[in-house]
Amino acid sequence: MVREQLQSLTEPMYYILLALTKPLHGYAIMQKVEEISGGSFVVGPGTLYRLLARFEKEKIIRQYDDDGRRKTYLITAKGYQVLQNEYRRLKRLVANGKNILGE
Repeated sequence: MVREQLQSLTEPMYYILLALTKPLHGYAIMQKVEEISGGSFVVGPGTLYRLLARFEKEKIIRQYDDDGRRKTYLITAKGYQVLQNEYRRLKRLVANGKNILGE
């Protein structure tokens, strides 16, 4: 079911999962996404929390900690597999483009 729904990830999904390879809370996730992307991508709170809820429901991430003030999340083994599959898919896309464009 998850495989069918997440054949490919959107940019926000991909960056959020990359960020969650270490335990982070919401605001730290937004900062990490911006850092990972070199400032070229910023995820807003609405998008972030909608995706966190979806990922948690689909067992792609899990709540790591809740200190009462903020929740910390971490990618699961299932989520890591989704992330690796997307990484491989993106590499294939780039390789195919390189074959045509010659760069």
